[in-house]
Amino acid sequence: MIDQGSEADAMYPNLFKGLGLKREDLSKYDTPLVGFDGRMVIPQEQISLPVKMEGNEVVLSFIVVGSFSPYTAILGRPCIHAMEAVPSTLHVKVKFPTEQGVAVVRGSQQMARQCLVTAVNRKSKQAKEKEIADEAPFLQL
Repeated sequence: MIDQGSEADAMYPNLFKGLGLKREDLSKYDTPLVGFDGRMVIPQEQISLPVKMEGNEVVLSFIVVGSFSPYTAILGRPCIHAMEAVPSTLHVKVKFPTEQGVAVVRGSQQMARQCLVTAVNRKSKQAKEKEIADEAPFLQL
């Protein structure tokens, strides 16, 4: 996901594991982040990795966030600026200059909706589990 409002590039556990990265590859990071749900998250590690899109390669520092996300990574302003990219949420695409001209990377509205549904369902499930846990002492009487 590309998020123009994010001040950091973030990576979630499923991508970290999927890339075969190891804890030894990480360096210390201790600046708090605020998640989409408004909660503060204090990630403890970051990793610098080369990211290649349409022939352009930049090295990005990803903050490794150990919490649930329907996304594998969030590319924020550091990535957007490094790629000299212009994202459009309306058109679900990103354009950036390359040696061959302007490259266009298109997203998927269907995948974006699927991620949103996953996040909403998970949050709803967590709320129900909390409600049940809060009532549990009364159910034991």
